[in-house]
Parts: sequence; structure tokens; C-alpha cells
Amino acid sequence: MMMLLMRITQRSLSFLFMAALTSVPAFCQADLTGEWNVKQHEDAPERGQGPELGDYAGIPINDSARLRADSWDASLLTLPEWQCRPHPADYGTRGPANLRIWKEIDTPTQVVIAFHTHVQWQAQERTIWMDGRPHPPEYAPHTWQGFSTGKWEGGMLTVYTTHLKMGFARRNGTPRSDEATMVEHWIRHGDYLTLFQLISDPVYFSEPYVRSTDWVSTPDQTIDPYPCEVGEEVERAEGLVPHHLPGTNTFINEMPDRLHLPLAPFRGGAATMYPEYALNMTTVSVPPVIQNEKRAWNPDRASDHIDVLHVRGGVYMLTGAGANIAVQVGNDGVFIVDTGIAKMTDKVVTAIRELSSAPIHFIINTSADPDHTGGNLELRKLGVTIAGGDVKNLESDATVGAQIIAHENVLNRMSASVNGKAVLPFDAWPTETYHLRKRDMFFNDEAIQVIHQPAAHTDGDSILFFRRSDVVVAGDLYMPSNYPVIDLAHGGNVQGVIEGLNRIIDLTIPAAKEEGGTMVIPAYGRLADEADVAEYRDMMTIIRDRVQNLIAKGMTLEQVKAARPTLDYDPRYGTNAGAWTTDMFVEAVYKSLSKQ
Repeated sequence: MMMLLMRITQRSLSFLFMAALTSVPAFCQADLTGEWNVKQHEDAPERGQGPELGDYAGIPINDSARLRADSWDASLLTLPEWQCRPHPADYGTRGPANLRIWKEIDTPTQVVIAFHTHVQWQAQERTIWMDGRPHPPEYAPHTWQGFSTGKWEGGMLTVYTTHLKMGFARRNGTPRSDEATMVEHWIRHGDYLTLFQLISDPVYFSEPYVRSTDWVSTPDQTIDPYPCEVGEEVERAEGLVPHHLPGTNTFINEMPDRLHLPLAPFRGGAATMYPEYALNMTTVSVPPVIQNEKRAWNPDRASDHIDVLHVRGGVYMLTGAGANIAVQVGNDGVFIVDTGIAKMTDKVVTAIRELSSAPIHFIINTSADPDHTGGNLELRKLGVTIAGGDVKNLESDATVGAQIIAHENVLNRMSASVNGKAVLPFDAWPTETYHLRKRDMFFNDEAIQVIHQPAAHTDGDSILFFRRSDVVVAGDLYMPSNYPVIDLAHGGNVQGVIEGLNRIIDLTIPAAKEEGGTMVIPAYGRLADEADVAEYRDMMTIIRDRVQNLIAKGMTLEQVKAARPTLDYDPRYGTNAGAWTTDMFVEAVYKSLSKQ
């Protein structure tokens, strides 16, 4: 009881502390540089051996976050793609976090460009930009440390952070989404440094989460390196993601049982942040989770402009024309993956011509869907097919237009007729197909693999791997803005989607701290890496297992929908509007598994 009261009281005092700071007159900028030794008198268990399972007290989580935390299994950390993940910026200072801070100075002007921080635990490196640069666009990749900009407010450094990867609010599975933002105040009082954080998360928090961390100046301390290597720690069935099915996690009762306290206060929620809650400790009231209509997925939606992001090597990502488009440029010409929707073709052409004036030689369609193939007709006209040997009439038909390549099921779908008449013009169809598991190509001094993923989004999905640039194009297997579209009518299946995500993870190799390395271009949404795909794969696997369990209990489709097996992921990926809703997704998962 005392520990719970102390935690709740600390949250309240933090609010009072911030209110007091706002009334302090401006004073000179403090020197934050140097070495700092962390004071672990706050939230000691959380800062050392780890918090108790099921203890979400003092965190303003909603019902979705609570279910996700209850489903978390610590064995997840033994998966290779989880082992070297560092703490994100909002949590990185909570461990044994001895700290070094230094300035980056522009030599000619002697202006501070940035502050850099290094946290000993997991060697977390962070940059706080002080030169007024803007935050990256929405489609830019997210990182563990996010993107931070700072400004002085009197003697207090205020920092604003965006573009964080999915993380945790507490190190027991309590989630914090990748849509969270953070405001920090760095304050120095003599030899003491205080970091005050306000974390806002529209997905999992009902109001900002507040916490503070303290250090003491220790100039002579040693900060050791922190290497990490992935190892095979546990033998398990391929594709298994450890988690607890809803209602089966008995560990969440251990702490209240041991302390002889009711379970309610440990379930978290905004009310548990305030001291008055301790007077009665009743069941936490949390606002209902409402699916966000802003996530409505409309594949034919056009943008005002095309955004171009350099990924790596000669590969670029174009967004705003329906599905994302990948473009590879080099001495041999232009190589395109998917062509977007037809009404955006002119703007796509303009964007490509800003990258290269060379002819388009190859177009790959990862799917037959119009948001991937709508620009085929016009973009093909701008290209030239590389032909030779015994091909006749090289000055005419054989070389006219770029070569369009896809799996044979894509051609079958695009060439289908209604009442004896083709729906799509002949020149928009693939000019060449493959039917085996992959096709190897070489273009612009780069090996390119076109890999078929059967029975996933459809039966004709392709993944591309630019091996020299180290970039994967995922197609419709991965769209981090929404649940994946499972087109049952055209051979789609939830198991194929999960297998495709695992195949992408097999292709990707992250750089240090499970970040960067092989980059992944999704069908929709921001540029990603292996950790992002693994997060999505975990979500899909957990939902599949839940629905499979409900089917095994004899539940009908309507009963499964009523059980809300996607509750903890709905505020992040779900929507009740647009061309692909949460209800449609659950139905597709149910019918996929029922067939099996």
C-alpha cells in the first residue's frame, strides 16, 4: 500500500513541480554537458530488476493498452529480432542510465548546432538539434531515439521529440505506440540534473504520462561500451510469437495477492496517477476505445503532390500516388516497382524525371490492384524494352515500351474479360510473367530478386529485394498504417500474410541496436526497417492465434467479432470507415482459418 501511495503521490507532485517552474523568471542557460550518475531512488524496482508483471498503476492507459500489456510474455525477448532492441528515448533514462552530454559546435559561428547524449545502458545515442531544423515528414522512418529539437526557455532546455518507434511505458509490456510524442524539460540545479518528461500517445494513453529522472554530476566516472550480439536462445516452432491469450495470464494477480490489495489499482488508467484515487481504489473508469476514422484506407485516394524519399543507393520511395512506388535509377536506366493510381501518373512521371532522364526499362507489379498498376499504361510508353538476339523487327514492336513483369496470376487477373471484353487495355498488362517461387534480375549494377509469396494478400503477390542497395519492397504484405488487406476472393489468406512478413524478416539484417540496416518500403505508410516489420508480424500472429482459439471453442463469426480479438491493436491499425475496415479484416482472418 505504501509503495502504491508513494508512486501516485509522486505523479501528483510532478504536476505541481512543473506548475512552479512556469512561474520562475528567466535566467541564464545552464551548462548541461559532462558526465552524470543516475539517482535510482525513484521507482527503484522499475530502474533495476524490473517492474512487477501486471503493475500498470500511475500510467494513463486505456483498455486497448491494458489488453496488450496483459497479453505480453517476457519470452518474446528471446526472439532474435527482439534481443538487441534498446530502450527508446522516453524510457532509455530509466535503467542504470549513467549519462554523458556534449555539444556540437559550428566552428565559424561558434553556435551550438546540437546536444548529444549517450546513456551507458545499451549505449543509447541521441541528438537534440538546436539549429531550428524542422521535424521529418510523416513518411520518414522512425527510430528508437526519435527526432528531437530543443530550445532554451530561460535556464531550462525544452525538447520536443517525434518519430519514435513502438516502445513501452513500463518494462512489463505496458505499451507506448509509435504515434507518441514527447516534451522534455532538462533542468540543472548545481550538481544535480533533472529530466522531466510528458509523453502523449493518442493510441494507448487517455492523457499525457508524466515522470522524472535525476542525476548527480560525476566527472570522473567511466562509461563502458555496450555491445550486443543476437543468439539462438530458445528452440521453438518456426513463426511462433510468445504471448498470453486473453484471460489466461495469471501473473497479473501475483503482486496484489502478495500485498493483500485489490487488483483494481494495479490495472492503471489516468485516475491512478492522482493521490485521491488511493482513498477508495475503486475500479478504474476508462473512456471507450473508438476506432479512428482518420485511418480509413482508400486505395484510389490521390494526393496534391508526390513526395520523394531517398532510401539507399539508387533506390527511392515515392508516396502520394496510391500505393508507394519504388524507383531505382542508375547508368542502365530506370527500374520501377508499382505505378500507383492512374490519375496521379503525370505527377509520378514528373517525380521520376527529377531523379533521372534515362528511359524506363522495367516495371514490376507486386499486385494486380489498381493502386499498384494504374500507371502501367502511360509509364510503359516512356520506356524501352531491352531486346536483341534473334528477335525480328527490333526497330518496331519488340522494343516499344518498358517491360512489365509480374507473377502470372497478376496477368490472369488484369487480362480477365467481362462479357467477352477486356476490362483493362492490353498495353497495361504485364508483358512477361514468372510462375516459380522467384525471378532473379540484374540492373544498374545490382542484383534484384522478385519473390512470389503465395496466398497472402492475393495469390499473385511479389516481394522485391534490391540486394546491393539493401532495400526490400514489401507490396501489400506490409502496410504499417492499417491492418493488411486479405483478398479472399483472389486467393488471399492470413497465414500467407504472416509467412510473407516472416520472409521479409529473413531478408532483412538490421544495423546496430535493431535499427536501420535493410530498409523496407511498404505498400502504404512510412519507410520501415526489420524492427517495424517484426512489430507488425507479432500483431498479425497474435490476432491469428486469438481467432484460431475462438474458432476452436466453436464460436461463430459474429461471436468472434463481438469478442473483439483486435481490441489492443484497433486504435493503431483499425478503422470503421473506408475500403478496408476492422470488421472486414476480422472476417477475412476468421474465414481464412475456418477453411483450414
